Amino acid sequence: MEEQVVLVDRQDRPLGVMGKLAAHQEGRLHRALSVVLRSADGQKLLLQRRASCKYHSGGAWTNTCCSHPRPGEDPEQAAVRRLREEMGIALPGLEKLFTTVYHAPVGSGLTEHEYVHVFGCAWDGEVHPDPAEVESYAWFDAEALRRDMAMHPERYSVWFRTYADAFWERMAGVKPAA
Repeated sequence: MEEQVVLVDRQDRPLGVMGKLAAHQEGRLHRALSVVLRSADGQKLLLQRRASCKYHSGGAWTNTCCSHPRPGEDPEQAAVRRLREEMGIALPGLEKLFTTVYHAPVGSGLTEHEYVHVFGCAWDGEVHPDPAEVESYAWFDAEALRRDMAMHPERYSVWFRTYADAFWERMAGVKPAA
């Protein structure tokens, strides 16, 4: 059975459900979540490289975890669940960093149009990613990451670039170099 996403309006009020692929084919606004983990000293961010087999943005570097809440599931609970499933990281709770709406083509005739709840926290521990979801992962120096994203945006998912452009200080917990 195809995964369902929650369709929402611009105030994140549920409007119904739709198959995930269909929602991306039609560019329908739906609820999503992302997690950004940073090192305890605030100098590094944990990124994943999406598995190449993903139906969009395969092989792109992105935030620690990203997904969609199930119908009826609280976004924070979904973030905790997906962080465990994707990255093998079990955390009891996460800090809400921000919410945002973005709309962008992601290739193959698909469009991301998401109302995203972004969570994070400081964390230093082991990572046990699911190879069906994650090709690789790495801790990136926040300052070097910001520079690389500016020089090579094609290496990074469109949503992660969107977050970095609008919410860098909240997401990374550090101010970009002047």
